Amino acid sequence: MPLTPGTILGQYEIRSPLGAGGMGEVYRAHDTRLDREVAIKVLPESLTADPDRLRRFEQEARAAAALNHPNILAVYQMATHEGVSYMVSELLDGETLRERLRRGPIPLRKAIDYAVQIAHGLAAAHDKGIVHRDLKPENLFVTKDGRVKILDFGLAKLAQPRDASGAEATIAYGTESGMVMGTVGYMSPEQVRGKTADHRSDIFAFGTILYEMVTGKQTFRKPTSAETMTAILNEDPPSISQVTAATPPGLQRVVHRCLEKNPEQRFQSASDMAFALEALSDTGMTPSTGSHAHLGETASRRGIAIAGAILAVLLGAGALAYSWIRPAAVPKVSNYVQLTHSRPTEVLGGNGRFEALPVRAIRWTFQHRVHRIRQLPRYGRDVHLRRRSHKNATSSVEFQLASALVPFAGGIRTSRDGTAGCSQQLFNRILTLSRTTVAG
Repeated sequence: MPLTPGTILGQYEIRSPLGAGGMGEVYRAHDTRLDREVAIKVLPESLTADPDRLRRFEQEARAAAALNHPNILAVYQMATHEGVSYMVSELLDGETLRERLRRGPIPLRKAIDYAVQIAHGLAAAHDKGIVHRDLKPENLFVTKDGRVKILDFGLAKLAQPRDASGAEATIAYGTESGMVMGTVGYMSPEQVRGKTADHRSDIFAFGTILYEMVTGKQTFRKPTSAETMTAILNEDPPSISQVTAATPPGLQRVVHRCLEKNPEQRFQSASDMAFALEALSDTGMTPSTGSHAHLGETASRRGIAIAGAILAVLLGAGALAYSWIRPAAVPKVSNYVQLTHSRPTEVLGGNGRFEALPVRAIRWTFQHRVHRIRQLPRYGRDVHLRRRSHKNATSSVEFQLASALVPFAGGIRTSRDGTAGCSQQLFNRILTLSRTTVAG
């Protein structure tokens, strides 16, 4: 018999009914001790005598209470009052995914957002060793602020803590060989066959839900349950692109992988599935028409912004590179001395001991842009000069002189005819240095 408003269950006062299902009736209630609104699922007294129903009810409470995740319904308490078993959970404001789908397919961007949330919730449950086994739109709730909550762990399989040998035992109520557990249309092939279901069965059910969110059509719906189960075992659903032409290929691949008949070929974890879906949101997929077009526009604007930022970085890097490699500015001087001439035997000084040596050294220095070499550490500078020296068959004395000229390169200028010159003061310093180097 349904509870009437004002009924007291422990510290909770029933306010109004919210709905009913195979596992009980749900009411809005007030927690008189903590002064908050809650939801209470009550297992009717007529069903309390059914050991299997009571066991599943308790199992749901234990499974949900073991989880603490924003995408899973929070369970506060389970108790019995005057023979009535009930479970207390957070009160949600919104609608089930089934109620939302009655209005048609969900826009692509929002469908992916919902799918990512569901995947994260499943990953949290699987990490705790809990397999839902009855995932369907009726067990998914969308709040008014867009958060998706996974409900109803009544068929969940719970993993017990590992024993001393490291083996993991499970509580497998109602999973005897040949027993079918789940809801027709959302069961995996292994569930249809009555085989053991693991976390990959939830991934298959997730694929059917994502397909339905995008297309507005149930994945394997047939006139009868038997035909639906046969389709799950033997048929592939129509391609999403045949139903919704604007669906990006990446999303189709995610759905098809979830719906593989062989569990080994599906995503092997809900975390991987969530990652794949999040990657779709970050790529430039651009649906061409329909209710999904706004996602393509957003992606296009994002792509333009990224391209602009990359161009700005490249321009900045180019400007920085140019400022590094260009010759140092040379101040204008009135007293100018020409260092090299068209004749290769021209000397820097009047001492014939090093005739033509300074001319080649100065030309060699500028031909190989020593204004850059002088910025290198001493070790790197020597290596660079030695390589150049070997290539140009420069003598060891000329190599020493060219190395010595490196610090003065910023003060030497070259003209279009290939000659070089500098100020009288710098000329005197180079002359003294060249004499010392050659004499040594």
